[in-house]
Amino acid sequence: MELAFIIKIFFFIAGIVTLYAIGRNLGIIKIILIYWKDLLFRK
Repeated sequence: MELAFIIKIFFFIAGIVTLYAIGRNLGIIKIILIYWKDLLFRK
């Protein structure tokens, strides 16, 4: 049970770090998505 608890804490911290990284790079992600949209629908 101790190991399962440690794994849950690890995943919780990893989730918070992932959300923080996504939040910090939202502008870059938007630019990439707009670029791909233009690339796909330009034809």
